[in-house]
Amino acid sequence: MSTGRVDQGRRLPRALLGFALLLPLSAWAEDACPPEGTDAGSLQLLKQQDFKVEDAATRNTLAIRLLGCLSSPDPALRDGIAYEALTAWLRGNALEAGTRARLRDDLYAMLQAPDTEGFARPFAALVLSEVARTDRIAPWMTPGERVAMVDQAVGYLRSVQDYRGFDNAQGWRHGVAHGSDWLMQLALNPALERAQLESMLAAIATQAVPESAHAYVFGEPGRLARPVLYIAKRGVLADADWSAWFLGLPARIGEREKAYSDTAWLARRHDLLAFLTSVYLEADQSADAPIKALKGPVVLALKTIP
Repeated sequence: MSTGRVDQGRRLPRALLGFALLLPLSAWAEDACPPEGTDAGSLQLLKQQDFKVEDAATRNTLAIRLLGCLSSPDPALRDGIAYEALTAWLRGNALEAGTRARLRDDLYAMLQAPDTEGFARPFAALVLSEVARTDRIAPWMTPGERVAMVDQAVGYLRSVQDYRGFDNAQGWRHGVAHGSDWLMQLALNPALERAQLESMLAAIATQAVPESAHAYVFGEPGRLARPVLYIAKRGVLADADWSAWFLGLPARIGEREKAYSDTAWLARRHDLLAFLTSVYLEADQSADAPIKALKGPVVLALKTIP
């Protein structure tokens, strides 16, 4: 989004406009942020101009180069520039198929790489949700690539152990929420089959009531509810399947003997109640019959919680 009017006489610095043509892609530092040939000022100007880069080669190369900023501790570069630019170009169909595939594969690599500060993986997952969206809007992945993306998304959400959300100085990490957004985009894709949807639900269960007993305070239960709603909308699972899935969640709280006498038990109960409430409220307001039908299984699960 533009943060203010830009003098129409101003243009992006020559270094930014032409940097993609100066060296081949492989010659640039993979993790430089700001990317070589740019600086924070030129990137802010690019943002003020709604990330418009007329030269396609420059735009596609800059998209790859901005991945290095997803691990930046500076939220203005990470969230305000890299994520917003990539989202604008992906949603605007402004990146070539080869660039989208390169983004996907590089982001997969980021999910496996060390992440000392805890920004790279959550923001890789968030950008991957936008990559997944492009395939939903206009399919370009092969069936095998789509299944592999589900496996990557499921593996990522299951793996999240860093539950930091918002920091006043450094902004968002939000791994569970970003992983949920990725699953939501996949859940909306009609090309996915039941097996993929079930694997997504299994992953959601692990974070709806995390074993580590972290009490959510940054809206994660509501974000986890979204892919569940869209999986239900597909109408692939029967009522009995949903009842079994929801009734399986309370067992994750822990031993009933610890009820109200153990902090970990209380944290898990808090998370489960927040998740089930989020699903119920959305289902109650929905006009979509398969989503509305979730209310019954949710109520049954709520009744089993001490």
